[in-house]
Amino acid sequence: MEKIKLYDENNVETEFYVDAKFTVDDTDYVALFTDEEDPEIYILKIIEDENGEELLSGIDDNELKVAQDAYEELLNELE
Repeated sequence: MEKIKLYDENNVETEFYVDAKFTVDDTDYVALFTDEEDPEIYILKIIEDENGEELLSGIDDNELKVAQDAYEELLNELE
């Protein structure tokens, strides 16, 4: 399973496991978690900066609901 490191606003590093990358209406998302034993899933939007580098961005509650539904549907398809 792929791992990535993210830094918060205080430059504190946290390692995340990438559970899934998926697309909803031409918008890419990633589902991440930190603890394999008791995973709490975080969904972030994948955006590109002016140099074409991928960045992760938070999303508002409405967009999060749409992304959560798509993620749950993806999980159901995999079962």
